[in-house]
Amino acid sequence: MKQPAIFDVIIIGGSYAGLAAAMALGRALRNVLVIDSGSPCNKQTPHSHNFLTNDGKTPEEIARLAKQQVRMYSSVSFLEGLATACFKTERGFGVQIHNGEEFTARKLVFATGIRDIMPSIPGFAESWGISVLHCPYCHGYEVRHQQTGIFANGDTAYELSSLISNWTNNLTVYTNGKSTLTEQQQTKLTAHSIKIIESEISKLENINGYIQNILFTNGTNASLRAMYARLPFVQHTSIPQESGCELTQEGYIKIDPAHRTTVYGLYACGDNTTRIRTVANAVSMGTTTGLMVNKELIEEDF
Repeated sequence: MKQPAIFDVIIIGGSYAGLAAAMALGRALRNVLVIDSGSPCNKQTPHSHNFLTNDGKTPEEIARLAKQQVRMYSSVSFLEGLATACFKTERGFGVQIHNGEEFTARKLVFATGIRDIMPSIPGFAESWGISVLHCPYCHGYEVRHQQTGIFANGDTAYELSSLISNWTNNLTVYTNGKSTLTEQQQTKLTAHSIKIIESEISKLENINGYIQNILFTNGTNASLRAMYARLPFVQHTSIPQESGCELTQEGYIKIDPAHRTTVYGLYACGDNTTRIRTVANAVSMGTTTGLMVNKELIEEDF
């Protein structure tokens, strides 16, 4: 298909949020370009859950079917590449990719996700998304009632412990150093039979990403089958910030209810905007973004 001189919309990021936005815009007869580098944050996750009609499928399987369906809309084009810069043009925005090519559009959608920052503990990164988990609503059912750890400290450890206690009574907090939990928090955790271990972790023994044991620097160890962690993160790309988009205090792209960023004409959706990191939520946000972008284009042209 011959590409238009200027697209209606360029979507940076072709995972679930980006694909959902592309489908909504394709169905609205918009010329859309989806630029994707092929590095989803859940690439290690064996199965996706809590997504109605797709529960238990692999993330790759869901994405493959989604792309197949979006390709049915002839006004949507795909480009495999890494976006490296965004700039303002007379009619909207331009996007440059890794090889120097440039593409222009009236509107731009960031569906670029985030990048988790892993601790330097051997076995942690290998187990991330497999048995070291970020979301009990995505994976808690599969590890219910098992020996489960919380890799956190302070308020985060307390909050996660309360949440994860819904899925298992066999729960231990691993602070990986001196506990910063308050006396009141420690008393509450103890009352719920939640143990607190302050020993520093040296390694997560795992088999193909499935945790078997935690090894500590003091030579002791503990058996474990699952661990939850809320890791620090950065935006997967700095392009939104470089384009003037504000971030929230937590580090997400700031959006309004219509998923508009703080820069007119720039939208964002998916994991780069919210703590709720589920496939179902990403699809929902992407669809909403597509509808809102099309509405803005109509209002400008009518």
